[in-house]
Amino acid sequence: MPLMFLNGTAMSGQKDHGAHAGSRFLGPARTAARYRFVAVRDEFPGLFEVPKGGRPIDGELYDIPDEVLHGKLLPSEPAELELGTIELADGESVHAMLLCPDRLDPEDQIVDISELGGFRSYQRHLAANRRLSEVLRLPLS
Repeated sequence: MPLMFLNGTAMSGQKDHGAHAGSRFLGPARTAARYRFVAVRDEFPGLFEVPKGGRPIDGELYDIPDEVLHGKLLPSEPAELELGTIELADGESVHAMLLCPDRLDPEDQIVDISELGGFRSYQRHLAANRRLSEVLRLPLS
């Protein structure tokens, strides 16, 4: 069974977690500091390798049966992502969904969230900004 690093909406507690039902959670994981991480339309994150300026990104590691990977998880992934291989902080190579920049629409809102270190941190950041806007009665921009 391939090991799969998940870093977005298929992680535990996220809306698409059921897309890999039947897999085994191995624990939290972190990438090597060779990647940038973006939010695409505030719908899902995208991970991509860079030659310099990369950051470690938090996620979860799963042992996913091939039939679950190819029959459930991959078909549920956004068209802007494709299956690839990444390096974890401990040097291990595992599968992950990688962003294909050429599949993005020029009108897509793309936000670099690398410095936040992960998708959950970005979600907490958005929630804090919503609460602040409500308290201050300011429109979100």
